[in-house]
Amino acid sequence: MNALRAGIPAVLIAIAACSPSTASLPPGGLLPLGTWGGDNAGMIVGDTAMHLHVGCTFGDVSGRIALTTTGAFDVQGSYMLRAYPIAVGPAVPARFVGTLAGTKATVTVTVNDTVQKQTVVLGPVVVTLGVDPKMGPCPICRRPIQTVARSLARASRI
Repeated sequence: MNALRAGIPAVLIAIAACSPSTASLPPGGLLPLGTWGGDNAGMIVGDTAMHLHVGCTFGDVSGRIALTTTGAFDVQGSYMLRAYPIAVGPAVPARFVGTLAGTKATVTVTVNDTVQKQTVVLGPVVVTLGVDPKMGPCPICRRPIQTVARSLARASRI
């Protein structure tokens, strides 16, 4: 009986260690850098910002995106609802909520459209790290990914 009691905590720890919520988190607990693509959606994550396209709209979040222990994120940013074929502003407040599972992120954006005085929900969209976005007639911005390593390398050449 004592052997059985001693074995139960070890089994529970092993199950928790293998759970997908903790196994899929990247080192540092941050949304990984790079280009993420999906159907009618694209995301570019850099050291200083995240840029997300959903259809012919786009939004931005300043800074790196921290993930919870379950791979979730919930951050504030701004969004341009009327962005194609020309951007008609202003950018309005938005909330970006998502989850990361392996190399796939599911993101929903809730936009406070202060111009039209309504709430607009975009998504959820699924984007995959390293996959080119499939945007149809709406192009994704091709902003260069600025990383700390590249900045340091460039500074050392000056």
